[in-house]
Amino acid sequence: MTDAIVEQPLDEIRDVDRDALYILPLSIIPLKTPALRRARLIKNVRLESVVELFDDADTGSGQMDIEALPNEFRWPDIPIHPDLEVLRKLALLPSFDVYTLRILLREQGIAINNYDALKLSKQKSDELTEYMTEFTRPLIMKIYGNDDVSIKGFEDIVALFREPDIKKALGKLKIMAHRLEIKVQEIPTFLEDYGDIFLSLAYYRQCLDHIEPIVGVFLEWTEDLCRNRQVQQDARLMETCRVIQAMLNGLMFSLNSRFDNFDRSTKDMWKNVSAARFREVERTIKGYHTTIGGVLCSLTVKLETWAKMFPHKKSGGPAKRTEFIMSEMRRGIDKIQKIEDAAPRLAKIA
Repeated sequence: MTDAIVEQPLDEIRDVDRDALYILPLSIIPLKTPALRRARLIKNVRLESVVELFDDADTGSGQMDIEALPNEFRWPDIPIHPDLEVLRKLALLPSFDVYTLRILLREQGIAINNYDALKLSKQKSDELTEYMTEFTRPLIMKIYGNDDVSIKGFEDIVALFREPDIKKALGKLKIMAHRLEIKVQEIPTFLEDYGDIFLSLAYYRQCLDHIEPIVGVFLEWTEDLCRNRQVQQDARLMETCRVIQAMLNGLMFSLNSRFDNFDRSTKDMWKNVSAARFREVERTIKGYHTTIGGVLCSLTVKLETWAKMFPHKKSGGPAKRTEFIMSEMRRGIDKIQKIEDAAPRLAKIA
């Protein structure tokens, strides 16, 4: 596909869509069909990518399978409509978060209307300030120590480029350049990359913190189901529950282990800091974006659907719980394990 990009305004993209793991506003993709440009591609509870033509509190969500679009829009079978080709590629992406999209849209040769669409909203970025502090504190301490009380956050460092007192700013930038072993003119790129890569970690960490307690309650809920005598007589159901429980526990362990590993890697980076060391850490973190994004997207879709259907720990009798486990929860869950199995080994992070 062509790499030509036609910049379009982002006013019509809702922040909630841009910041979501499982929603792709199709307005950012240069599709030819006007109705599709107003639609969204979403992951449903079975982890299938479907086109959502409308979503309304009163009428509900109007979803359509991608393979049904030719009939809906009267596309010819031959040649294949270009929108169908693009949507088939998009459907295979493990997550629609902005960091996964940056990597996989380029790999798939899929153009977008505006690169700014692949950034978190200002509201979400502001929301992640608390998480960012954990990652930016080592940079601030390494360069400024405790001497400069005016430097309280990453945004204060970036603000030095707009410092009206040029001499004051230049002195601090020279200190930064010396300690990072780079040239002063290279600092803007370094800071931009530094902020973005750790913003991605903050984003994924927040997503994990959101879903982890829900996973805990779900596991208790399934244990309660498995204690039912009638359920215990259903060997297939019991096995399904155990497989799902083991998978969820394994995924939570892997995700937390990766973040612990990232924490160690970034802290180690500052012991002998340089731009080269940062690039190494950056490559490592980016190498896990599609895995972390894919796993978190899948878990979020399934567990948020479960939480809506069963809002309380005692919600739903054995029959209703069994139906959810064997249909909505079980279907597509193998896709999560495939994403996890394809991840680089933690031992390779050094």
